Amino acid sequence: MQNFKVAFIGAGAMAEAIFSGFIKKQKLTPDQISVTNRQNTKRLLELKERYGINTYSNHEIVLQDADVVILAMKPTSVTQALASIRPFTSENQLFISVLAGITTEYISYILGHNAPVIRVMPNTSAAVGSSTTVIAAGDHANEKQLKLTESLFQSIGIVKLVKEIDMDSITAIAGSGPAFIYYLVEAMTDSLEELELDPQLGEELILQMIQGSVDLLKTTNLPPRELYEQVKSPGGTTEAGLHVLANHDVQRSIMNCLEKAANRSKQISKEMSTIPEDTIR
Repeated sequence: MQNFKVAFIGAGAMAEAIFSGFIKKQKLTPDQISVTNRQNTKRLLELKERYGINTYSNHEIVLQDADVVILAMKPTSVTQALASIRPFTSENQLFISVLAGITTEYISYILGHNAPVIRVMPNTSAAVGSSTTVIAAGDHANEKQLKLTESLFQSIGIVKLVKEIDMDSITAIAGSGPAFIYYLVEAMTDSLEELELDPQLGEELILQMIQGSVDLLKTTNLPPRELYEQVKSPGGTTEAGLHVLANHDVQRSIMNCLEKAANRSKQISKEMSTIPEDTIR
């Protein structure tokens, strides 16, 4: 990939997490990466200074030499954004979309040609090489392009190939999931003052506890229920805490949380990816 040029359309947190991961894992060099956004030149300057990448406000300059175009703008602005870059794109480029709810078919429709489009859903853990990324190929993507996409995203975590029809549901876990974990961690850290614990010590213990729990889950065949039952003793501290969670139906709330996230992805797809029925392809 040493001769590849990769262009990012969008310069938000997800784009930064992805290309910073590529650079840290030495999958790509900074000079192979170009980034553009619609208006925020201050953000582009910050990224250029931080990573040494190429940044431009002009779409044409970014796209003219790009072999791979990574679409990382906000899903709600996808139609306008794709229309603005369409004149500078071609079927010789590979388009990788990280846009929640936007189908590969719709991207091809707006671009107006049969360029290969591959839909991916990483998460911001890409910045430290620990993303969980799912990949779904569009109709015009071939095996070689799929392998290229796999190789790129394997440098920032694990990669799983899925059917595009499942992407909306998977987005709730692979894409949005980290935010829900951080939300729970915030609750734990916020409790440190009430528990009269040193914040630095408490935060270190919380993070190591989570890491250890994940490590055990990955190395055992036991289901989560058996693992927390092993920790719980009759009349003990764990049982007291679990009673509170059960009384507030926390598990059901988490399930509802994931369901809402998945449904929102489906809603975005319906709102933003609908191709007029009378369109002649």
